[in-house]
Amino acid sequence: MEVESEGARALAENVTLSFNAETESASAGITKLEVFLPKGITPADVTYEKGPEGWKFATTEEGYTVSGPAVPVGKDAAYSVAVRQLPDAKSLAFKTLQSYDDGRVDRWIELEKSTGGGHGHSAPVLELQEAAPGAEPLAPSPSASSSAPAAPAPSSTPSSEPADAKAKPSDNATAAEEEEGSSLALPIGIVVAVLVLAGGLWWFLKRRRTGTA
Repeated sequence: MEVESEGARALAENVTLSFNAETESASAGITKLEVFLPKGITPADVTYEKGPEGWKFATTEEGYTVSGPAVPVGKDAAYSVAVRQLPDAKSLAFKTLQSYDDGRVDRWIELEKSTGGGHGHSAPVLELQEAAPGAEPLAPSPSASSSAPAAPAPSSTPSSEPADAKAKPSDNATAAEEEEGSSLALPIGIVVAVLVLAGGLWWFLKRRRTGTA
């Protein structure tokens, strides 16, 4: 796995990086390359330029993938991306997982030269020249996760109780006065009725005495 960029310098802007993934299989084709970006480069800083026919680019939390139909058996997979700005560093390692259509995965992740066989390989490393005089780091690239959805507006009715179920103070006062009036009218009516009956009884007894005399 190799990475190249002619005349790459620290803090250089809009730099094209060319990658070449060598095949390690004599029976399967490469279908995907998953790259883990070095410190100082975010997924939002990278844009896809070109690659094998039918392959597509997608960002991940730690880098990006380029994938698509399997390249012909025995053929390498080459692609290129553009980086918004290279970090201020001496070298950049791009750890990569290389997948085949038979399920095999080559791991180009070692930061030192591999001394043995197997599926462990050295990660592609890009050596950088010193930054040009006056070069300055750019502001961080905006990412989709930095824009959170707006919170919903609070409801205009804080309580679930219907508005007409809440009695107004004036309504409560009127109801209390009516209840008080009703409670006073009942004993007064009883007293009046008793007085009327007593007066009628007195009149009846008086007439009876008069008739007898």
